[in-house]
Amino acid sequence: MTQPHATASIGVVGLAVMGSNLARNFARNGNTVAVYNRSPEKTRALVAEHGNEGDFVPAESIEDFVASLERPRKAIIMVQAGAATDAVIEQLCEAMDEGDIIIDGGNALYTDTIRREKEVAARGRHFVGAGISGGEEGALNGPSIMPGGPVESWETLGPILESIAAVVDGTPCVTHIGPDGAGHFVKMVHNGIEYADMQVIGEAYQLLRYGAGMEPAEIAEVFREWNSGDLDSYLIEITAEVLAQVDPATGSPLVDVIVDAAGQKGTGRWTAINGLELGVPVTGIAESVFARALSSATQQRAAAREGNLPAGTLAADIAALGIDRAVFIEDVRRALYAAKLIAYSQGFDEIKAGSEEHNWNVDPRDLATIWRGGCIIRAKFLDRIREAYDTNPELPALILDPYFKSELSQLIDPWRRVIVAATQLGLPVPVFASSLSYYDSLRAERLPAALVQGQRDFFGAHTFKRTDRPGTFHIEWSTDRSLTQTDA
Repeated sequence: MTQPHATASIGVVGLAVMGSNLARNFARNGNTVAVYNRSPEKTRALVAEHGNEGDFVPAESIEDFVASLERPRKAIIMVQAGAATDAVIEQLCEAMDEGDIIIDGGNALYTDTIRREKEVAARGRHFVGAGISGGEEGALNGPSIMPGGPVESWETLGPILESIAAVVDGTPCVTHIGPDGAGHFVKMVHNGIEYADMQVIGEAYQLLRYGAGMEPAEIAEVFREWNSGDLDSYLIEITAEVLAQVDPATGSPLVDVIVDAAGQKGTGRWTAINGLELGVPVTGIAESVFARALSSATQQRAAAREGNLPAGTLAADIAALGIDRAVFIEDVRRALYAAKLIAYSQGFDEIKAGSEEHNWNVDPRDLATIWRGGCIIRAKFLDRIREAYDTNPELPALILDPYFKSELSQLIDPWRRVIVAATQLGLPVPVFASSLSYYDSLRAERLPAALVQGQRDFFGAHTFKRTDRPGTFHIEWSTDRSLTQTDA
């Protein structure tokens, strides 16, 4: 392979499915794309199979790859997160010059991105952590892109990223999120919302299947109908497709032959952990992570079934509870909508807290805008979310927006009925139920935290505040139980 000329406007390192699709997307949209993979066979295969889609400049070494890029050089890394990413960053830093830009498009932990940005900046290069959502299809046809990093990098990268992003109402689904790790942080929380959204959809399916006795194909039609209203979203759309699919090998519904153990790659878990670290109750997201973990505890689940854990008195189905099927289906739809709203509200709460913690100045209106297309959690009501933050950028919680408060007033009773029915049927609904508990906790005048503080003061002298006067207090529990003001 001859030494390439500097003709490529962007480069992609790592040509597995996501990387190759992203490279093809760049090429299809008029960009000359340098491509490199550690295994040259993948580079050659990409050019051989898709070279007619645009201009590719293949390279079989990092040095040739970098030499093919126009300055300031721009290279997107699409390799496995962790050590592999660090290794490629080091190679690129060695071959690049001051002012060149390295973009990590993988699902990196945002704290790694903060570290990498500092290390790369110290060597005179720019580093951008960019969340890219949409899966394989989005990478090829238009993803939602969440780049962080220096503003100067965005000024250079903006036009080329806009050329490949999804577009909704004439607006590309990409914008600069904030400094250092902001882009990957926002992508992490996006994925956490995605976990919760998928789980509540699964819980709705479970209720219709085993509570209302409906078959997958019938439920698929229900989801198609739901997708034409308030629940209009990518995940509802694909759920109908999955439920309608027949297994080619057996002729059974595909969902019935898939092992009920859900995998995960870590972003949902990171979101839950970060929520704990920030003190933000992302309960729906956390429960969805636990639900996947429990589904994968196959030996423990088998032992519980074989051990005949007592179930108590359960109803066989909703008919035994005296519930009309059409009413139940509508109640489940409304409960699903309510729980989805809670997941988004909690996610935006975490983003706000993370932005304040790291001084990122993330604008929630930008996220509601760029998540409308390309990404996995794209949904009709993101327009309403954007309007909510347009009206009040300092909204304390998304569900306190007047529009969503009005929606919840119509959803709350069906939501409660569904959870009661699920309990009577013995069907687990962890995200439905925890989201309602979160909602009720927000609106409660008094919480049992007062008792918890009393307990903490008893065994650890952790003190407490009072409702009737300022200050910090302690009861002398082990002696005369007198009241002491500890900050006097």
